[in-house]
Amino acid sequence: QLQLVESGGGLVQPGGSLRLSCTASGENLDDYTIGWFRQAPGKEREGVSCVSSARSATHYADSVRGRFTISRDSAKNTVYLQMNNLKPDDAGIYYCEAPPEYPYTLCSLPESKYDYWGQGTQVTVSS
Repeated sequence: QLQLVESGGGLVQPGGSLRLSCTASGENLDDYTIGWFRQAPGKEREGVSCVSSARSATHYADSVRGRFTISRDSAKNTVYLQMNNLKPDDAGIYYCEAPPEYPYTLCSLPESKYDYWGQGTQVTVSS
């Protein structure tokens, strides 16, 4: 079973940057579509960005497009979410999630398709 581990969260001032990492042991993340989701207190979990297993197509929520970048490092078996120009609204717990292994050419799947997720990493944006 795929086990995902997120890291890289923390406290940052508005306008600052963080890079989140999603790793897995025993499984090749290149074979999986990976999505980053976030959940703020009192709000529903929302999709932030994703990268497909086939073609590595990417997708971004309108609220983060131009500020966040998702990428793969196959050698490190890691998917990153580079977050720049962070805003207070970006705060929350960030989860990396994956649907079952399948060569998706697009990654903007309903969250119900994502069966695996990690424990999350906290992002706080505050001055």
